[in-house]
Amino acid sequence: MNITAVQEWQVLEQKALDGGGKSKIERQQAAGKLTARERLGMLLDKESFTEIDRLAVSPFLQEKEFTDGVITGFGTVNGQKIAVYAQDFTIKGGSLGKRHAEKICKVMDMAARVGCPIIGIIDSGGARIDEGIHALAGYAQIFKRNCHYSGVVPQISIILGPCAGGAVYSPALTDFVFMTESISQMFITGPQVIEQVAHQKVTKEELGGAQVHATKSGVAQVICATETECFDKVKALLSYLPSSYLDEAKHAQRENTPPKTRTENTAHISTLVPINPNQAYNIKNVIDNVIDDEFFELQPSFAPNIIIGFARLDGMVIGLVANQPFVKAGTIDIDASCKAARFIRFCDSFNIPLISLVDTPGYLPGVEQEHNGIIRHGAKLLYAYASATVPKITLVLRKAFGGAYIVMGSKELGADFNFAWPMAQIAVLGARAGVTIMHGKAIAAAPAEQQTNMQEDLEQKYTTEFLNPMTAAEYGYIDAIIYPDETREQLVRALQITRDKVEPRPVRKHDNMPL
Repeated sequence: MNITAVQEWQVLEQKALDGGGKSKIERQQAAGKLTARERLGMLLDKESFTEIDRLAVSPFLQEKEFTDGVITGFGTVNGQKIAVYAQDFTIKGGSLGKRHAEKICKVMDMAARVGCPIIGIIDSGGARIDEGIHALAGYAQIFKRNCHYSGVVPQISIILGPCAGGAVYSPALTDFVFMTESISQMFITGPQVIEQVAHQKVTKEELGGAQVHATKSGVAQVICATETECFDKVKALLSYLPSSYLDEAKHAQRENTPPKTRTENTAHISTLVPINPNQAYNIKNVIDNVIDDEFFELQPSFAPNIIIGFARLDGMVIGLVANQPFVKAGTIDIDASCKAARFIRFCDSFNIPLISLVDTPGYLPGVEQEHNGIIRHGAKLLYAYASATVPKITLVLRKAFGGAYIVMGSKELGADFNFAWPMAQIAVLGARAGVTIMHGKAIAAAPAEQQTNMQEDLEQKYTTEFLNPMTAAEYGYIDAIIYPDETREQLVRALQITRDKVEPRPVRKHDNMPL
């Protein structure tokens, strides 16, 4: 063995492990940020990381900096295999050049071949200016893989520093984006450019901080207060996800913990939903009374009038979509349509059954909604439900009116089981709107002192004749009317029946979803 060669290799290995050096690491820590290797240590199981391309260097720079600003490899999270790359801000600001991009592409390609999730930890100043077109081409190569491997393996982006310019499109193409307050920023053009071009002054945090993307843009699915919390939540999310599209939805083993009984889980569910159809309530309380344990909610602050997230029901992972009557009466607007549609598409890509809890009076009316494209965006939700082939189970709790009834997993869009509570109202319109359209002229022609009583009588008649689930059940649009305290039991049975469902689709190159 050539001792000199071994010693030289050991020196290079140590230099690669030291990143950008002590001073730059201290600067990173002073900014309240962990180093790339510290982050990998928090994310991955102990001693599970296998690094590749540690001694990679840029072919365009004279000074060799090993890893070229990104650490790549494979490891496990709670025993589940993952591919990971972590940009190292201590080396050239984590900027992306030719070799840097090649490393990321290499680990992504391997992840697709072996069938495991891809996690990217983003902390980068963007494209490396002195590598010019090579850096731009590198981003394009990554974007192409984000697209090609979409629906093949889950892709997760963790933003733990700057992510600007064209670099933002890789996270935007992935399935889930995590951000941490105070240290995460995403924007196409930075504050300086905006001030020069648009004469608007804005800080990085105001422009593209975590809260902006949690509440306004909808780019981020999960926001955390610290990096530690961020990695804990990534681990929690992975516990719900299969490794690839070839895997079935996860099912928890219940060797020591028996499934909850109906009386333990849903004894008080009927008290959580007011009988008065105009009274608001929090659908999350209903969710918590039906599922096994915790609900992993996504995008809680964006379009909060619809709820999405993962849960377990009798051990099986499910994707849950629910109207939220506590916000905007549970109406469906543009943001809610886009939010739910993308979640449904993810669940369908990775064989995760869908359960929909419906209580909505319809789409949100208004000139702004119409002009901003509620027709186009609302069609996304319809398309997502209609094209999904995973088990689909829908429960109407209270209101399901008009087009909103149709798009929220109705039988006609291919739901496998549709249930309704006895108090459910399924109709084209609510009582007041329906009576106004059908009898408005007659009421207006009546003596003034009789109009109020006439309106109320007609509304009561309309409610009795139309606002109940009986007609829907008679014609098979509702499979069964169930008592509230049977909810969990009926949903579990439906999941068990549909677990091995196969639903072929027409042969074609690809569909054309409204975008």
